[in-house]
Parts: sequence; structure tokens; C-alpha cells
Amino acid sequence: MNTYLPSLVGGMLIGLSAAMLLLLNGRIAGISGIVGHLAQGVGMTTNLAFVLGLLLGPIAYLLVFGDWPVVEITAGWPLIIVAGLLVGFGSRMGSGCTSGHGVLGLARLSPRSMVAVATFLTAGMVAVAVLRSLGI
Repeated sequence: MNTYLPSLVGGMLIGLSAAMLLLLNGRIAGISGIVGHLAQGVGMTTNLAFVLGLLLGPIAYLLVFGDWPVVEITAGWPLIIVAGLLVGFGSRMGSGCTSGHGVLGLARLSPRSMVAVATFLTAGMVAVAVLRSLGI
């Protein structure tokens, strides 16, 4: 169980924070939208608090589990930059990201979110298959 405990706690915290933002502020917890609004100077207090909470997550992990979360990135910077740009482009094109569509959109049984999540998952599986076949 200790192997899955950090993921379980993290998932519960994501769900709790998304539900609280929706119930208390009437807003969807889509990270791309929150960061976009923050960059535009809209809703500074709430958006900044949400982003700071995301950035402080590893510190909370350290306090709860006594060690830093293990993150292993094996890709080089060029691939990471291209992937980040593609994710940003895709989240704008899809009117949201995996957090907004996947966490709250599916919970609200939104047909648009169901299509978006199916597209995200399919694109991710295709990308992994292509990159592995190329040895990347």
C-alpha cells in the first residue's frame, strides 16, 4: 500500500481542490485557464493562490512523506520544450487541459470533456508508440 499511498493522497487532494474551487468560487480548476488568466492579470488573488498551491505541493509531500517526490525525466531539453509547446497549443485548441476536462468535465458528465479526454488519451498513446518505435 505504501507504493500507492502518495498517488492516492495526491489524487484526493486534486479532487478536493477542484471541488472546493467549483463549490466556493463557481470556477473550473483547469490549470491552463488559471495560468492564462493569471498571465492576463485576471482574478489575481484566486489564480495566484491556486498556482502557488501547485508549486508548494512538493514541500507538502516532503512534510508528509519525509522525502522529496522522485521525478525522473529521461528526455532532453529540445524534446521537453517541443512537448510543452504542443501541450499548450492543444489545451488552447481543445478549450482546456486534462485537469479541467478530466477532473471536473468528466465528473459533470460533459460530452465535450468526454471527447477531449478520449482525444488526450489516444494522442498520448500514439505519441508513446511513435517515440518508442523511433527509440526516443
